[in-house]
Formats: sequence, structure tokens, C-alpha cells
Amino acid sequence: MALSALLPTARAALILTTAGAAGGAAAATLGMPLPWLLGSLAASGAIAGIGGHRLPAGFRYPEGLRRVFIAVIGLMIGAQVTPDLAERLPALALSLAALAVFTLAAFAASYAVFRRLGGYDRATAFYCATPGGLHEAIALGEAAGADIRLLTLQQFLRIILVITLLPVGITLIEGAPVGSAAGVTGAVGGPVTAAGLALTLAAGLVGGLAGPRLGLPAGQLLGPLLAAAALSVSGLGPVTLPGWLIIAAQVVVGASLGARFLGVTGAMLGRAAGLGAVSVGLMLAMAGGAAALLSGVTGKPLDVLLISFAPGGVTEMSLVALSLGASPAIVTAHHLFRIGLTVAILAVASRFRLPR
Repeated sequence: MALSALLPTARAALILTTAGAAGGAAAATLGMPLPWLLGSLAASGAIAGIGGHRLPAGFRYPEGLRRVFIAVIGLMIGAQVTPDLAERLPALALSLAALAVFTLAAFAASYAVFRRLGGYDRATAFYCATPGGLHEAIALGEAAGADIRLLTLQQFLRIILVITLLPVGITLIEGAPVGSAAGVTGAVGGPVTAAGLALTLAAGLVGGLAGPRLGLPAGQLLGPLLAAAALSVSGLGPVTLPGWLIIAAQVVVGASLGARFLGVTGAMLGRAAGLGAVSVGLMLAMAGGAAALLSGVTGKPLDVLLISFAPGGVTEMSLVALSLGASPAIVTAHHLFRIGLTVAILAVASRFRLPR
């Protein structure tokens, strides 16, 4: 692509990211939950929704930039993996089994919302209803004849609504904001040294390249996560990240999500947001019920189980887990299981063309 064509896109991305940083700073000042992520999302989304006509035609937030900072979040999570984590994995069997039941029930309930309440055709309602596998749902849904505009909007609204409502709800339960404690805005891994940072970034580079090529689910996140976890468990070197880099990662991820509102009309957004709120509300209520039941049986903290079941993105839910001081590796394991199950369902469904 010519440099003259790249410059407008780079300029627009810089504007959205700068606005996202300002929004994150304002949200942090106000003590909002997950301030750098949600503040950035709100600011970027406002620009894309209101002033999107001033952005370049066909603009998309640079995927390469987004992947770099998702890799940073993967490193954050991998740094939390310790040798004793493997000993705790067998204890997840019950919660993973419950998660499988929840995933199927949430899928069915969400489908009913989009099909019966929204009046979407079968293919569009089916792929809008998935409680995970965003990219797979969009790709397979388009091939199945779903309305790609509605499908893309509903899938991104699912993640946006979950990462907005869940921290607010947990803040009300906990009585204090989440997102500014437990290492979400501070350094990871203790004092940051040049050697430790270089080793950590090298692990992120290797994992970020290998993850997608190996076909790992959420490979741009899971690849660096596994690389950092290997460093952490093996003792080959410290996994360290400075606080400013962690903040930058949240700002970029938030800005990239907000950019998805580009080209969406007010009427379309209002209808989709209403249906999305009902769908997400149902799924979160079901997740809360499952988490409460499991908490009573297993003794695990209710908020950690709720984060593990919530139908948000792996990256975003891991940030919420970090904000609460929960084990992000365990939360991530649950979300990867949910997404893997959802993708398996979609793979089977893709063999049968749903009638409209």
C-alpha cells in the first residue's frame, strides 16, 4: 500500500488513541472501574460514532498495533502463572463442567432474544447469540448468509456491554472501584530492569508470532501468555513489565473496540444496544446464578467465578481478573474452554446452512 494511503489511516488511529488516553486519564481521575480500558473505549467510540464521517473511507483501526498490545496483556497474565498453579488445575473439573452447561444454556437464551424479540432471521440470530468466538462467529456467520452489519455490531456490543457492566457490578458488590489495583496499572513482576524487560518482550515476540501460526485460540493473546508462563515457571528469567506499558495496552485495546462504532447509524445502534443489553443481561444473570451455586459447593470466591463465566473477551476478562487480584491464569483457562466449546458448536453448525 502506498505511503499516501497509509498516512490518513495512521493519523486517524493516532487521533482515536490520543482521545482514548485522555478518556482513560479522565476515568482514572473519577475513580471509574477499569478506567484506562473503559475510558479509552468511550472516548474512541464517541469520535467514531459522532465524527466518523471525518475519518478515512473504510477506516479500520490498525490490527497490527492492536495485536502488539494484546500480546502485552498476554505477558501480564503469563507472569502470574506460578509452579503451584498446575497443582490446582484438577480442582477446575467441576467448574469447567458447569461452564459447558452454562455455555449451551446461554447460547439458547441469547438466540431466543435475537430471534423472537429482535425478529432477526435464523442465521443472523444464531451467530449473534454466540457467547464467545467473536471472529469465528463473524466469519462463519457471513458465509452462512447472516446480516454482517448486525452480526458484527451485536458481537462487539456483547464484549463492550460485559466489560462495562461487570466491573460496575463488582464495584457495587465490593464497595470499591476495580481496575486500579492488583497490578492492572502498576508494574508486573517487581522492579523492572533492562535485562528483565528485554527478556519479557522477546518472549512476547516469539509467542505473538507462534500463537496464531499454531492455530491456538486467541493466539495473539495465548502465545505470549504461554511464553511468559514458561519463563516464570522455569526460572530462566524474570517476567517484568513497567506500569506505563500496561496502561498503554489498555488504552489501545479500548480505542480499537471504540473504533468499531464507525458507520453505525443511531437507529441501528439503539436497536442493537437494546437487544444486546437483554441478551447480555440474561447471560450475566445465568453466570451469576452458576457462580453462586459453585461458590457454595466449592468455596471459591463468588467474584472470581463470576468473571470466569461472564461471556466477555478473553483479554478484557483477564484485565478484570487482574484488577481484583484473582488468578488471571485460571480465569483465562475458563474463557478459553468456553470459547473452544463455542467454536466447536459453530464448526458443526457451519456444515448445515440455516434457513432464513
